[in-house]
Amino acid sequence: MTRQLHFNLFVHGRGHHEAAWRHPAATTQSLTDITYYQDLARRAEAALFDAIFFADALAISHEVEHNARGGLEPLTTLAALAGVTERLGLIATASTTYTEPFNLARQFASLDHISNGRVGWNIVTSWVTGAGPNFGYDHQIEHAERYERATEFVEVVSKLWDSWADDAVLDDRAAGRYADPTRIRRIDHVGRWHKVRGPLNISRPPQGRPVFVQAGSSTTGRRFAAAHAEAIFTAHLEKASAVAFYRDIKDQASALGRLPEEIVILPGISPVIGSTEAEAQRLDRELNELTVPAVGLEHLSNRFGGHDFSHLDLDAVLSVDDFPDPETVQAARSRTEVIISFVRRERPTLRALLHKLAGARGHLTVVGTPEQIANTIEDWFESGAADGFNVMPPILPYLFDVFADEVVPILQKRGLFRTRYEGRTLRDHYGLERPANRFFEQASPALEPA
Repeated sequence: MTRQLHFNLFVHGRGHHEAAWRHPAATTQSLTDITYYQDLARRAEAALFDAIFFADALAISHEVEHNARGGLEPLTTLAALAGVTERLGLIATASTTYTEPFNLARQFASLDHISNGRVGWNIVTSWVTGAGPNFGYDHQIEHAERYERATEFVEVVSKLWDSWADDAVLDDRAAGRYADPTRIRRIDHVGRWHKVRGPLNISRPPQGRPVFVQAGSSTTGRRFAAAHAEAIFTAHLEKASAVAFYRDIKDQASALGRLPEEIVILPGISPVIGSTEAEAQRLDRELNELTVPAVGLEHLSNRFGGHDFSHLDLDAVLSVDDFPDPETVQAARSRTEVIISFVRRERPTLRALLHKLAGARGHLTVVGTPEQIANTIEDWFESGAADGFNVMPPILPYLFDVFADEVVPILQKRGLFRTRYEGRTLRDHYGLERPANRFFEQASPALEPA
């Protein structure tokens, strides 16, 4: 079968541009109105997207005064979306740093059953400043430790999802046997960070386990992704770095004995689309003119672990000396490297940098006609920079509708994107195999009485 693009709709507030909520084309629905997200999910499914995706942050930032924040929690949102869609994949973010493995495994197993096998887990280590105190920590847990915790966390939840064989549930009314206890087992995990007996108290998910999604692009994050991820969300402002990232991940995965096609790499793209290039540029200017510099500075500060940039002149040309060393940053280190590389290459003013980040926080922003957007997507896809994209509309739902109605058909005519769903699960959409059960390929000890 000819290789084809994968698309996720990444939902973020009223759009990915930080000023989207102020633009007249943006929705006026509340960010706690579930019908808003259900409508977006239906639109994404009608456009034949692989999945809808929700990020998450475990603390509120000071920018809430000037930016639309305070949306619904992702896992419960997915449960509501599962009931109004049939094929669309459903991906939620959940933290390995501030969540218990048993609870997360149970929640995602439930979601995979509710959706008949359409769930993915975006594995994050929670870099946001302020998250720690919300969970009883008086400091931010360091970058290296967060990934150590994440590695063990993934091991524990994977064992829990495998603690039931696929045929453990008999549901034999005549014999009076609901389940076969020889096909359910404890995991008895004892590690540095977690001690979990198991088994899980819900049967194995339809997909075996949720699709593993990951977004870290630091050196540590890449190693973790090459070992565990099945889909990777990544941020690149230019194609060359995306090609290098793509090749590095696939090479690392191969070295670990994985097939490169077992990992789908999806950079973010935020398309500002107009019927003409001038119209698209005008819309981009409108959005940037609605920004509040304090919001952009807050975003930038968060990316650099709370570093204060307020002393810099908005119209002064930046240099890398204006930023802390990325190796000292305990937040999202991969994004800090993207920002510093851009500053080194382009030498923007602080105002220009804030506008660049306002659209998609360090992801690729493309301004142009539907044909130009499609050309960029095809170029990255054919150049070995991407297997598809996390589509991040600057204004929701307006610019998603334009993308679905005007960009997708161009890609379909070029044979680059599906014209119908071939499968029903998220694994089907991504072309991923259902994982084998580590415990029940051979005889396993039975469940012991509690």
